[in-house]
Amino acid sequence: MLSLEPARLFKCLGDETRLLLTLLIYREGELCVCELTHALDESQPKVSRHLAQLRTCGVLIDRREGQWVYYGVMPTLPDWILATLEAAADGETARLEALQARLAAMGGRPERRAALC
Repeated sequence: MLSLEPARLFKCLGDETRLLLTLLIYREGELCVCELTHALDESQPKVSRHLAQLRTCGVLIDRREGQWVYYGVMPTLPDWILATLEAAADGETARLEALQARLAAMGGRPERRAALC
């Protein structure tokens, strides 16, 4: 993992899409690209590009399960970054709740895979 000094973290999260992706993944634990594109109502290439940047910054990790790629928050992030994400999530509560409602409307993972992934 690259060193995540505050300036690097804030530059990485300074884009609204990257911030929302990170906070949604932080809240949900782990999400795949199709879930994220549906929740944010953004194109797959745009979401994938931002996820790649977040991976490069060291904020997110990914894992492959068959044809799906799931993203989660890097488990070794320092406490100050987790506290920053928590504070940002608190500041975006209404938007995150709306995004999580869109996810909930997709059903559980088996239904999501059949419908969207």
